[in-house]
Amino acid sequence: MSWFLGFGIVGVVLLVLSLAFDGVLEGLFDGVGVLDGLFDGLLSLPVVAGFVSMFGFAGAIAMGATGVGAAGAGAVGALAGLATGWLAYRLGRALLRDRSGAAPRDVDLIGVAGSVVTAIPAEGYGEVLVHLAGQPVKLAAKSVAPVARGAEVWVEATLSQTAVSVRPVDR
Repeated sequence: MSWFLGFGIVGVVLLVLSLAFDGVLEGLFDGVGVLDGLFDGLLSLPVVAGFVSMFGFAGAIAMGATGVGAAGAGAVGALAGLATGWLAYRLGRALLRDRSGAAPRDVDLIGVAGSVVTAIPAEGYGEVLVHLAGQPVKLAAKSVAPVARGAEVWVEATLSQTAVSVRPVDR
């Protein structure tokens, strides 16, 4: 039973190491003719760690609880390890495919309301505070007419990643 517990502990250590070194095992097989793309995440460190730890812990539980021999405990551990490795692989693929968090673009600023933080002169730049994707963003701002500090403005156009053209809100 101590061998199975050792496998379980090694698997947990591998899982902790996978936080820092994930992709190392997959990188070993990059460009190897026949193996290139064959495993596609199946030999990632989290999958291997899940298999090894579940193999060890399930084998130890099977041996201690039912009294089966090492071969029976190994079979139970292998089945549990394969199931855990497959779940880790599927979860990893699902997380990599998730593209719902698209980054905001420049055009997403057009029409957004904001307030002037630093007064905008007729010639030159001031600063405005707008909310983009729920986050406050301070940008350099330019306007055709001077705008006082604290005034509410709308973004007319984006001039760059950090600068916008604004117009005062008429109320």
